[in-house]
Amino acid sequence: MGKIKIKINGKPFEANEGQTILEVARAQGIDIPTLCHHPDFPAKGNCRVCVVEIAGWPKLATACSTKVSAGMDISTESERVAKSRNMNIELIFAEHIEKCPTCIWKVNCPLLAMAEKYGLKINRFKDRKSKRNIEKFSNAVEIDHTQCIDCGNCVEACGVLQNINYLKFSGKGPSQRIESRSEEGFKCILCGQCALHCPVSAAQEQAQWNFVESDLKKEGKIMVAQFAPSIRVSIGEEFGLPAGEEVSGKVVAALRKLGFDHVFDVNFAADLTTVVEAEELLERLKDKEGEKSPMPMFTSCCPGWVNYIELYHPELIPNLTTARSPHIHNGGVIKTYWADKMGVKPSQIEVVSIMPCTAKKYEASRKEMKVKGSLPVDKVMTNRELAWLIKKSKIDFAGLEPEKADDPLGEYSGGAAIFGGTGGVMESALRAAHSMACGNKKTGICQKKIDFKEARGLKGIKEATVEVAGIKLRIAIVNGIGNVEPILRNLESYDYVEVMACPGGCIGGGGQPIPTTPEIRKKRIDALYELDKNSKLRRSDENKKVKEVLAWLKEKGHKLEHSVLHTKYNKKNKC
Repeated sequence: MGKIKIKINGKPFEANEGQTILEVARAQGIDIPTLCHHPDFPAKGNCRVCVVEIAGWPKLATACSTKVSAGMDISTESERVAKSRNMNIELIFAEHIEKCPTCIWKVNCPLLAMAEKYGLKINRFKDRKSKRNIEKFSNAVEIDHTQCIDCGNCVEACGVLQNINYLKFSGKGPSQRIESRSEEGFKCILCGQCALHCPVSAAQEQAQWNFVESDLKKEGKIMVAQFAPSIRVSIGEEFGLPAGEEVSGKVVAALRKLGFDHVFDVNFAADLTTVVEAEELLERLKDKEGEKSPMPMFTSCCPGWVNYIELYHPELIPNLTTARSPHIHNGGVIKTYWADKMGVKPSQIEVVSIMPCTAKKYEASRKEMKVKGSLPVDKVMTNRELAWLIKKSKIDFAGLEPEKADDPLGEYSGGAAIFGGTGGVMESALRAAHSMACGNKKTGICQKKIDFKEARGLKGIKEATVEVAGIKLRIAIVNGIGNVEPILRNLESYDYVEVMACPGGCIGGGGQPIPTTPEIRKKRIDALYELDKNSKLRRSDENKKVKEVLAWLKEKGHKLEHSVLHTKYNKKNKC
């Protein structure tokens, strides 16, 4: 790729052919505001906030979609640019009803930041969408049409990125709006990528932070928080820390400051899930040709993926492992094993999960998850919701002294840490399955094997043949639900398949900090593998506390053991 010379605001710069004006400007630290631009999508230029003036061009150009050419002389702050940009932002405010007091994005809102930076009136024009509705998708995601600015990011997230195509534009001009395509047979899997890519929080999670905040002030409940593997390498971004910085101890400290009585690390349950899933994989491999063991086996830790199977491919439900996801496992353990150890009734405990995911809200409410008639997890907050609560409570997150999660559910292995990234569930289960199948043997086919690097990376589809205790296992890892159909059309080629609905896995989940870009996803997942590499325990089956919990459940009888560790899924018309 050749180099060319251009000017921006009178200063000479060198750029690569094919780069956009926006890319060059940002690389040089020059601020050009944007709303609709996102590196996950082709440039659209819909919002026209990024307009620039180019010498000799009759019209202003959108920096996000205009490629540089040799000798280009660009102005980002001319009088003409300022007038057009400011007018566009004020008109966008007329499309976006301000609900700032209850918006979890209030302190991060780019619209408010632009209004302050450029001295704009946010109420200059009459709001034209005040009578529009809020469309809710199950109990997980919603689109507030009074706040939508018609940028189209949610449509592209659902279509271009995820290939679900549940959302579309309808109408023209002032009547244009985003609509679901449910009447056309399309179904929402609740992944939340629409919310993750919305620049103004019109598409958003259905908030539970307000209910949690209220419950924390009440007496009579034992408030228990648990946070997912990926939270520790992403929430710091909300407080100015670098993407991928590990902040487990600060998360624990912040949750305690918010008023939670106990804080547990879902990494513990990721080890538990790994062992349960590895056991099932080995059982299915014993009866590979039997009707009782449909192959390949699918992971089920991602509820967006489970929703996809139930909605679009119910014939493949038997292929899903029956193992529950980690936070549901942990909720069940907290309300049985831990409650017994503490001498409290399960009804006294309220479990709140902090998740990178919007689909987890729906998962936690499923009747199939009940243990002894009650749900293991009472409420689910996204990473963004927790960050908002911390800011709202004026807690200096970056300055917190790290604290340890509560025992006895605090120990975890490196295999648990990598659950937050694509391929992590697969690799963790392969480590444990190899160890469990080998038993105490130390030689030959059962030499120590920890790393299964074939499962790593951010490619859309990863395929490999690996050896587990002498058994050749054909694996596939799908990074993002938009890549899954080619695998489903070729299932006879695999023994074990991991699918994560969100790009990057949980580190790119629909409840993660905004922005979440390819570069940020890579930093987060690299941080998880660094945690794994430095862990004293690398395999989930080495976790002594997991063994203790499993032994306790077995002593209590098959009915309780099965209800805490396993679940079932069903064909659905909608979530």
